[in-house]
Amino acid sequence: MEDIRQAGPGGGFSSDEVARARADTPGCAKVIHFNNAGAALMPRQVVDAAVRHLRLEADMGGYEAAAHAAGSIESLYDSAACLLGCDREEIAVVDNATRAWDMAFYGIPFRPGDRVLTSMAEYGSNFIAYLQVAERHGVRVDVVPNDEHGQISVDALRAAVDERVRVISLTHVPTNGGLVNPAAEVGKIAREAGALYLLDACQSVGQLPVDVREIGCDLLSTTGRKYLRGPRGTGLLYVRREILDRLVPPVLDLHAATWTARDRYEMRPDARRFETWEANYAAQLGLGAAIEHALDWGLQRIGARVARLAETLREQLAEIPGVRVRDLGVRRCGITTFTLDGVAADRVRSAVAAQGINVSVSRTASTRLDMDDRALAEVVRASVHYYNTEEEIAAVARAVRTCA
Repeated sequence: MEDIRQAGPGGGFSSDEVARARADTPGCAKVIHFNNAGAALMPRQVVDAAVRHLRLEADMGGYEAAAHAAGSIESLYDSAACLLGCDREEIAVVDNATRAWDMAFYGIPFRPGDRVLTSMAEYGSNFIAYLQVAERHGVRVDVVPNDEHGQISVDALRAAVDERVRVISLTHVPTNGGLVNPAAEVGKIAREAGALYLLDACQSVGQLPVDVREIGCDLLSTTGRKYLRGPRGTGLLYVRREILDRLVPPVLDLHAATWTARDRYEMRPDARRFETWEANYAAQLGLGAAIEHALDWGLQRIGARVARLAETLREQLAEIPGVRVRDLGVRRCGITTFTLDGVAADRVRSAVAAQGINVSVSRTASTRLDMDDRALAEVVRASVHYYNTEEEIAAVARAVRTCA
């Protein structure tokens, strides 16, 4: 693919480029896939990289295959650093986004009286971790209210900060809507307060440009299977070099540390202290191919196309009697959520699935604070990517209209 990494913001996709993206995505010929926030369709380059290594393992053995592919495995750290705007020594490659987030959060040495600040749109798994740490260490968890647009209130956050705040933990894009939280504004407040800043970028990396230096986060977790279009079972953790020694990894092994004497060990000097020795190298090589694929298209261009497609979908859904689009925020991304009066979300999902269309359902437990606040029990989630088309959007709208 032609290298277009320097393409400016808003660069549109030509019809030929859309056709090329779809030709690189075999699943486009089989399904209308609007579940990219769950797991996107992988391009053939990703599948080829993963399958090629699996065959190598079968032919020569797992250890030998890893040694043979060592250069390609190492290049993943360079690709990930380019993707996130950091140094390769600040990247850990792990099993999934949950493992990445947990290794960061549970590595923070909390003390009684510490405070965790988070948002209304926080993901359920993260909030469960807050509650567990509160029980274990006497930590207080405070939820910052939304502003009038439904995103975290920067003013309320600034007012909530004091010397007891150990970490500000934010979900960049919630699982139940197209909202994009103002991550960089939160980063400025975290730096001023001297608090750690942990960003869950699971739904944003791959569909938006995400630069950890511009955002100002200390820690970031993300997955490979969503907008990056990589294999399942892959994730990335960014750890800012300057805060590395302030954290204590909850798990260490002979990869993360060296056993230097009978009663001593030394941790690695880089972010790989948050990894473990055993790894799915086939999946990691697939992840590397996925990151390179995204970089080749250009994250600015991807973000611009995804945002335009999502707004088109919202407009067409809003014209259907009984449909209520539920997305909040000043800035919105590729996730569209909606409800249909009198029709259960699962029924909508099943009806459109019968027409070869993939969507998903988001329920209260995933984002309880936000869903309770808006009196929502469930929403249908339709999430686009750059390989989707206006014709597919029209097909989704027609399918939803039949449900109404």
